[in-house]
Amino acid sequence: AASGATSARRSVRRRNQRRIAKLAMGAAAAATVAPAAVAGSEPGKRLRVAIAGGGVGGLIAAFAMLKKGYDVTVYERTGKFARFGGPIQIASNALSTLKAIDERLFERIMKKFTTTATRRCGIKDGLRADGSYRMTDVGDLSYLWDDKVPADWFVAFPLKECADFFGLPYTGVIDRPDLQEILLDECNQLKAGFIQNGAPVVGYTNHDSGVTVKLEDGTEVEADILVGADGIWSAVRSQMYDEGPVKEMCADGVSRQGCRYSGYTVFAGETILKLGDYYECGYKVYIGPGRYFVTSDVGNGRIQWYAFLALPPGTKKAEDKWEGKSSTESEGENVISWLKGLHKGWSSEVFYVLDNTPTQSVEQRDLYDRLPEFFRSWSDGNVVLMGDAVHPMMPNLGQGGCQAIEDAYILTQTLASVQTYSDPVGSQEAIREALQRFYKTRMPRVAGISLLSGLASDLIINAFDTPWSPHDDKGTDWKSYLTFLWKPLLQYVVFPLQFLFLYSYHPTGSMGDLPKKLVEEWQERHVKTSEAEFERVRLEGRQTSGPSFFTIAEQIKEKIGA
Repeated sequence: AASGATSARRSVRRRNQRRIAKLAMGAAAAATVAPAAVAGSEPGKRLRVAIAGGGVGGLIAAFAMLKKGYDVTVYERTGKFARFGGPIQIASNALSTLKAIDERLFERIMKKFTTTATRRCGIKDGLRADGSYRMTDVGDLSYLWDDKVPADWFVAFPLKECADFFGLPYTGVIDRPDLQEILLDECNQLKAGFIQNGAPVVGYTNHDSGVTVKLEDGTEVEADILVGADGIWSAVRSQMYDEGPVKEMCADGVSRQGCRYSGYTVFAGETILKLGDYYECGYKVYIGPGRYFVTSDVGNGRIQWYAFLALPPGTKKAEDKWEGKSSTESEGENVISWLKGLHKGWSSEVFYVLDNTPTQSVEQRDLYDRLPEFFRSWSDGNVVLMGDAVHPMMPNLGQGGCQAIEDAYILTQTLASVQTYSDPVGSQEAIREALQRFYKTRMPRVAGISLLSGLASDLIINAFDTPWSPHDDKGTDWKSYLTFLWKPLLQYVVFPLQFLFLYSYHPTGSMGDLPKKLVEEWQERHVKTSEAEFERVRLEGRQTSGPSFFTIAEQIKEKIGA
């Protein structure tokens, strides 16, 4: 009898264990699908996210949210992509963020990437560089008493050293069309036809169950969240901050739609050219009286240059490709001739680049930015701003696109944090609180980077000049003496602290040996593709045009509909 009772108890325990196992499996399955469920606790319903703007920030936000299972639609104004400057810099902090979003996305980007930070990047004397493209030691002080020691390199940026400190991939560039094509493909794999071209967002109305998104053609769509990623001339921000019509001139006759004119306009061009330091130098900033000139390796044998000038807004000499226009051959010729006149007496290295630039690649853009929003939230009900829509910044630190990438990742993580088993995404109130929390989390870091970016331009133009030297009279202005005295502080204190701050956000943590392996793969590819382009140009002449991203988007859309 005792044996039978024991056997019965064992049987009951086994049945209970099987029931517990089934319950555990059910809970695990529920946890697996939880990210796709949404507020309102309706089974099968997903969080509806409308994103205004199909630029880099908007597409990365779309991809990150699609991965979470949200129902995302991007509404993009243009049906034809026009790029300004072509390549976009992705710094170490943003590369870490991209890897945290998705491993495959990161790998695809790195295959199209051009690394700059493993080579010399820094500030060069625009008057004393002699055209030999030498890699002189910036820390060699013997130039002060030995006139045979060159002093053409002023400062070298510690990009590699600061990335190594955190174990991060090295800063570099990727063509916008390449980046956006990758993002388009990745998003389409998660939701076919996720992007609506020629459908700009012009307004919104918050209500108890979400937000009504208003499109330019009068169409209205319902969403749980509207993300304003529609760039510096944002229609979403215009309504949120009551700024009036998009891009409208302010009463001061200089600012537009709450964005201040920085005081600078930039001319840019691109050429395929094998400079003497092409494989040794990532990018260099030539400084001189009242202006600076930048050249950068952007991959495949190409050099991109920028000329930053302090000019009144509207001093138009070339077209802005962001406005969908291209400079004519005569406009390009006139700009190049004019720039050569402005840089009279500068290094032959500057003139060599200008003389070998296809004239129709030349473009111009007035630079606008915004003061940080210390006291106004980036969100209004179920609507939130990100990227250039709320924190456009000067390009000097190369962090504009990087901060949009960080925005996309942190916004997605913040929304995901309100999910629970009983209410997988959270109530409308929880969503609104999450958007406010996103603003409070991001604002301090973005404000610091934005202010640093603006300060860099002001210092180079207004406080820097050709450094003083005891061997010539090229730098005798008070600013020349100041520039000379700044050198050790910049090299050993300011720039190391600056880049450590920029790279301090890295959600992946250290990547160990991966950054060095990526560089080894890139170096072999870089030499091969660059040499092929140099040979092609020798035989066929120069060409700098890139693919049209939004044309590709339409082609994919047609295939999906076919």
